[in-house]
Amino acid sequence: EVAGDMLRHLGYEVEFAGDGLEAIKSYIAARRLRKPFAAVLMDLTVRGGMGGREAARKLLELDPNAKVIVSSGYATDPVMTQYTHHGFSGAVHKPYKIQELSAALHSALQTA
Repeated sequence: EVAGDMLRHLGYEVEFAGDGLEAIKSYIAARRLRKPFAAVLMDLTVRGGMGGREAARKLLELDPNAKVIVSSGYATDPVMTQYTHHGFSGAVHKPYKIQELSAALHSALQTA
């Protein structure tokens, strides 16, 4: 919810998913409606559901140009420290700071 509030404040439209599988379904539905997501912010770990690493891999299989940003409170996790090696376009650490969230999104959206 905090990230959503920050993203709205930055001018982005926001849609939430409970886990990676729900995010993938929403991503596919948005593409079908010709309203694709500009980027996806995925939590690395989702208790009881598909986490960001697996979801990002599946999203990138569907759309190699997807901009997927990983998020976690575990700053030393290898996915967070070497996010591009895992297919992510950016990383943002919890607790969120609006400047860091904005910079991660801006950077991810600028990559080809």
